[in-house]
Amino acid sequence: MQLRQSMRRAAKMRLALAGASGSGKTYSSLLIAYGMTGDWSKIAVIDSENCSADLYAHLGGYQVLTLENYAPETYIEAIGICEQAGAEVIIIDSISHCWDHLLDFHANLQGNSFANWAKVTPRQNAFIQRILTSSAHVICTMRSKQDYVLSDKNGKMVPEKVGLKAVQRDNVDYEFTAVLDIAMNHKATTSKDRTGLFTGRPEFLITPAVGQAILKWCNMTQPAQPSVQPQTPYNHVPSVSA
Repeated sequence: MQLRQSMRRAAKMRLALAGASGSGKTYSSLLIAYGMTGDWSKIAVIDSENCSADLYAHLGGYQVLTLENYAPETYIEAIGICEQAGAEVIIIDSISHCWDHLLDFHANLQGNSFANWAKVTPRQNAFIQRILTSSAHVICTMRSKQDYVLSDKNGKMVPEKVGLKAVQRDNVDYEFTAVLDIAMNHKATTSKDRTGLFTGRPEFLITPAVGQAILKWCNMTQPAQPSVQPQTPYNHVPSVSA
């Protein structure tokens, strides 16, 4: 072990986008990825959403890898394929299917249910670790459990779909640099933000400018300096508003 001075190094983004069906997770991920690369060919989508990534092919010529099954080992292999193809941003759409696969696997195991988690957790951990160690920036989408609430629209109470808890292992958000929650109006808020780019901001529409700001944050490499006081807010994204 060696004690050293803190230093800001270039980082790879680990971003999660969570939302209910129809909130725009895939589309938003593509816009962020394009903002980060400026080149559609440098974006790869690992698609577990029944080829939904192809719905936005009009945006540009990004690469798509459709999964044949949702085992974590398949996701791990897919990440490697995308890296070897030169992808700078990998979109995993979505990681909820992997968790559903593991829950089904656990439910079909014989014996003690609690003890059987020892056969599940290492596979989940290996998948998450592969995301964290990827040589590319990684954007993961997560399905949210859905419910309906009554909202006032033009003086009438109408049901509105809302997203609740993300479908993945509890506390998976700890693994990500930032987590954006996308509402049915396609606007995002942040539930976790280690970048400081979105903290305290009102909801916003995701555009390529979000990806540009994220890339700039990732590429900061200057050493720590005492000029930023604790009460000084982080620099915010200047053009993320709707």
